[in-house]
Amino acid sequence: MVKIRYFRKCFYVLITKLNDMNNNSDISSENIEDIFDVHIKRELVDKDVDATMKTMVKEPYVHLVPVLTGGKGYNEVYNFYKKDFIGKTPKDFKVTNLSRTVSKDQVVDELILSFTHDIKMDYILPGVPPTGKHVEIPFIIIMKFDGNKIAHEHFYWDQASVLAQVGMIDTKGLPIIGIEQAKKLLEISRMDIGTGK
Repeated sequence: MVKIRYFRKCFYVLITKLNDMNNNSDISSENIEDIFDVHIKRELVDKDVDATMKTMVKEPYVHLVPVLTGGKGYNEVYNFYKKDFIGKTPKDFKVTNLSRTVSKDQVVDELILSFTHDIKMDYILPGVPPTGKHVEIPFIIIMKFDGNKIAHEHFYWDQASVLAQVGMIDTKGLPIIGIEQAKKLLEISRMDIGTGK
């Protein structure tokens, strides 16, 4: 009886893997990582809205969770990129990658963003005029794929930390951490797991 269960389980695993290969024969985690990186390059380096949209499905969505910005469907995403995001990053905008997790249809990046809030940034601080303050925040991007195209992007960060760093919240007496949050995460992310140093 044990052998039958074992073979049944092996057969199930084999069939599942074959189905996955048939359904996504040209897609691998390496491919979607490359597409992810091309997409980010087109957004932040090339600053090319049309080229960025070519990495996405026909009706994608982009959702910046803390501030409810982004768009649903081609036109809203295109307009969000064109009006509010692409080409609207401060000159000192820097992305530090801490980790990446990849599955067959999703890439998750754990990052630290740092920038000086010296231009209008409605995608992070909607309606807030430039404050000239330096900001560093832990930042998560979750990019879901449909084949070799990006279906959606979710962005997460601690908005209270951002508001504290630009001087809009007094953190005294509140459990809100400012720039120290990013500094500590960067410090512990660079530690050697084996030695703790």
